[in-house]
Amino acid sequence: MKIHHIGYAVKNIEKSIEVFKRLEYDIGEITRDDLRKVNICFVEKDGYVVELISPIDKNEESVVDGVLKKSGNGPYHICYIVSNMEDGIRELKEKKFKPIIMPQEACAIDGKKVCFLFNKDIGLIEIVEE
Repeated sequence: MKIHHIGYAVKNIEKSIEVFKRLEYDIGEITRDDLRKVNICFVEKDGYVVELISPIDKNEESVVDGVLKKSGNGPYHICYIVSNMEDGIRELKEKKFKPIIMPQEACAIDGKKVCFLFNKDIGLIEIVEE
């Protein structure tokens, strides 16, 4: 599987974007994901893509709250590209990954289906269908 991006939880997406700008990353648009209650922005440099994910509202629970409370700002998942979502899930289950968020469309990735899976020895990964 080829890597699509590294997911990076941040408390304040605007401040994080400013730091990545100073590091000479190309900055994408901020996308509001109301389903997951987060803002998302992809930044890229030298072919490497980082997905910045921050809560929309500090008073509402988002999918990254637990990560931010436990670890603070930082990377927390790797996203891999799969050609077929069902086949990808099946193969990862055989490798001891457990789906924790079943496939759903991701508004920040052109509506492509994504699925999050967990392995107790390495943590969280995401797969996105080509």
